Amino acid sequence: MEADGLLVPGVGAYAACMAGLREIHGPRLIARRLSGGRPVLGICVGMQVLFERGVEHGVETDGCDEWPGVVERLQAPVVPHMGWNTVEVPSGTSLFAGVEDQRFYFVHSYGVRDWSLVTNSRTRAPLVTWAEHGGDRFVAAVENGPLTATQFHPEKSGDAGAALLRNWVLGL
Repeated sequence: MEADGLLVPGVGAYAACMAGLREIHGPRLIARRLSGGRPVLGICVGMQVLFERGVEHGVETDGCDEWPGVVERLQAPVVPHMGWNTVEVPSGTSLFAGVEDQRFYFVHSYGVRDWSLVTNSRTRAPLVTWAEHGGDRFVAAVENGPLTATQFHPEKSGDAGAALLRNWVLGL
């Protein structure tokens, strides 16, 4: 709880990742940190589990429910989406400062393909970065106050990924 930042990594299947998180009370820890304004960064499946639920291989699994939305199979001719890809970065981003036009490394078959948050005068919409694979558009990253996440792997994305992680750390 006292760490400057919490990293939620994820590799493999949504349901397995959530099972592992539940064993250590991860959803509760994430929620408590966020309620206190403490930064959390999710990467790959670690981003996916921050959403309401995921559907993989016909199995629906509840997520951490920090954001509404469903993680589902990409509708692209070739899956998994594996390799380097560009992203559509929103204006006002601090996470992508200096690397807005760079490519990042993705390895995934599932993502959030249709997503928008309802906001009002008291809440600010998150900054959502999008990417496309095989004609299918999906959420590539989200900046939402203390909660930040990337579908791609910044740690495998060379200098651009290192700069992105540096931006996150500098914001702690």
